[in-house]
Amino acid sequence: MRNIACATVLLAGLLCQAPAALAEVAYKIVTASERGTYIKIGRDLAQFVAPAAGIELESVPSAGSAENVRRLRYEPGVKLALVQSDVYQSFLDMAASGNVAAGNMIRPTRVILPLYNEEIYFIARADSDLNYIHEIQNAKINAGELGSGTALTSATLYRAMFGSSLPDARASYLSNEEALAKLVTDQSVDVVAIVAGQPAKLLVDMKPESRKLIKLLKFDPAHASSEAVLKTYFSTSVRASNYPNLLAADLPALAVKAFLVTYDFQLQGAGSYLRNFARSLCQNFSLLQDKGHPKWREVDLALPDLGRGWFYYGPTTRELRTCIASQSRPALSAPANPVKACSQQERILGLCK
Repeated sequence: MRNIACATVLLAGLLCQAPAALAEVAYKIVTASERGTYIKIGRDLAQFVAPAAGIELESVPSAGSAENVRRLRYEPGVKLALVQSDVYQSFLDMAASGNVAAGNMIRPTRVILPLYNEEIYFIARADSDLNYIHEIQNAKINAGELGSGTALTSATLYRAMFGSSLPDARASYLSNEEALAKLVTDQSVDVVAIVAGQPAKLLVDMKPESRKLIKLLKFDPAHASSEAVLKTYFSTSVRASNYPNLLAADLPALAVKAFLVTYDFQLQGAGSYLRNFARSLCQNFSLLQDKGHPKWREVDLALPDLGRGWFYYGPTTRELRTCIASQSRPALSAPANPVKACSQQERILGLCK
């Protein structure tokens, strides 16, 4: 009787613990604009990956990559973020130059998986004399909202092409929608910069008559400025099939790499859930490519070497390697070893006080 009683107590204890082991946890992934690609990628992860990991994942809109780095570091509940490669690198560069705030934000950031290239669009009025990206030096440019990856990309590209910062007198930081409206109405903007993986909803939704109002500028890889630009960015094409109302033929363009990142969580709880998330990401990768945003078909389930100062997150890396190996995929590469006036770059990254 005594043994039966002990067994009953033990069984009851196990039954009481079981629900806690299976309980879902609520996490957030910070993305970008409601009309951009990032938020759809976040929703795909929430729908096809997070449930099997015991995570109720909310895909949250934001101003973009620079804001995402800050929110990942400081906002409770944010455990995942989507970040552009040039934004990530800019934080590292600012940290290396002695900016303490940049270092505090970026050093604990860890990469889970490199994703895909995001196209960079420069949009001018249809009747503009501008036809190429390298012709925008004297234009009034809407760089993107402060805190966004687009603004950082615009400033970085401008500096690479012309050897100087985008002049404040010719820069604005409006939303895409507001800037496009000013482009074609009061003409207080000459060029609108947008960063979004194709097909980008904002451009897909444009009507055929849009061709009479706006045009996309081309990238010329043979131009003298292109060598410097291609050290950070990638040459690509904007496909006319994605934007039949805007393009009659494919357009040579530039792109920046997107990354899925997290924080270097040391607590067992977060680490365990993120490890489960990585396993589910691997196991459901074909589902993402089949039913998710078209950009998933450009993603390789692999962990290539990262740039200097970039690090993978250990728990997810180990899980991804194990899962990929079990699917007879190629072996994975090891991760790489590792008060003055505010500059334009610092303002964009939100590092000025």
